[in-house]
Amino acid sequence: MGKKLLDGIKVVELATFIAAAGAGRFLADCGADVIKIESAKGDPLRHTAPSEGRPLDMYENTTWDLENGNKRCISLNMKAPEGKEAFFKLLEDADVLITNWRVQALERAGLDYETLKVKYPKLVYAMVTGYGEYGPDKDLPGFDFTAFFARGGYLHSLRQKGTVPMNVVPGVGDHNVAMNLAAGILAALYHAKETGQGEKVETSLFETAVYNMGMMIQAANYDGPAREYPINIRESANPFNAAWRTKDDRFIQTCMPDYNTYYKQFMKALGREDLLENENYFPIQNLQAKGLGTEVYDICMEAMEKKTAKEWIPVLKEHDIAFSVAQSWEEILEDEQAWANDCFYKMQYDNGNVRTLVRPPVKFQEMGVPEYKGGPLIGEQGPEILEGLGYSKEDIRGFQEKGILYVWKDERKH
Repeated sequence: MGKKLLDGIKVVELATFIAAAGAGRFLADCGADVIKIESAKGDPLRHTAPSEGRPLDMYENTTWDLENGNKRCISLNMKAPEGKEAFFKLLEDADVLITNWRVQALERAGLDYETLKVKYPKLVYAMVTGYGEYGPDKDLPGFDFTAFFARGGYLHSLRQKGTVPMNVVPGVGDHNVAMNLAAGILAALYHAKETGQGEKVETSLFETAVYNMGMMIQAANYDGPAREYPINIRESANPFNAAWRTKDDRFIQTCMPDYNTYYKQFMKALGREDLLENENYFPIQNLQAKGLGTEVYDICMEAMEKKTAKEWIPVLKEHDIAFSVAQSWEEILEDEQAWANDCFYKMQYDNGNVRTLVRPPVKFQEMGVPEYKGGPLIGEQGPEILEGLGYSKEDIRGFQEKGILYVWKDERKH
């Protein structure tokens, strides 16, 4: 492995759950020393196993490892003056602070940007919010189910007309936010290294969703398809951009943005050469003028239902049609394309179980694939982190006795 790109960079992470932590994980993979501050109770993310079907096991926690791999952890009682002082000592030589605390909580604790930038002028201050820092809803609690999927336009628009919204799962919006925040951090970090001046970086679940939906939100300026969602896909403007049911009850999504370019090759793939010169269906101007889009959709669906998904794959490849089979998560775990591109890592846990874990999606040629260390236990590196700040062993023992420093009792060592 080559030199890590962020070797020598120190990041303090005062955050829970996923979005902010995901940004920290990416920086850790790039070689930054990411120190996570956690309460003695632990980040709530440590306890989400029941909703994911995993065992509630501190020693085999795939979700925790995904968001917090390659980090170190210290558990400080920030309400105690000594704990607050230790936190400020961490910031003295830190390059980045990442937080998802609510704005009012940061202000009450004296940890808002305006306060900290006076004492730490070189610090890059990065924060995640639910709905942004301003506006009437800035103080609302935000998760990706609500601020991203619902407020951001996914649930209302991306469903078949007349049906309930799609089922959503945690982490999708958060991971978008994490990578956006990481991009902002790296730009601000470059500026800080060049000028000695820190910067505040902010993004939110809601703002990220608005950006993701940008094309269609802009299209809603005009009368047309964007104002007609939710739609019945059978009645869409381009019948080729649809998911087709196969003989074995799977779905294959095709994408042919320019109907006219793909019409003949798709008809050949479907075995409908008899329609190649049909002026009712081609070009799309004729199709739309005559209102025959639903006929073409039905023709395509009928053809697709005659073969299994496995049988369609070579046919669609041969005709150079952009497509993908709608995969289950179990299938993705075995996807050769994902493995070939280092999307996964085989983690062997101390209990003997081997699980497939997902890596962040950005790769670097010279640095190589990062080593994967599982997420830390609560306060696991606390004593060594405090030693690095100049605290004596006696100080550290005293902190533990007073409840200022907490270290999870690792049963594997006792």
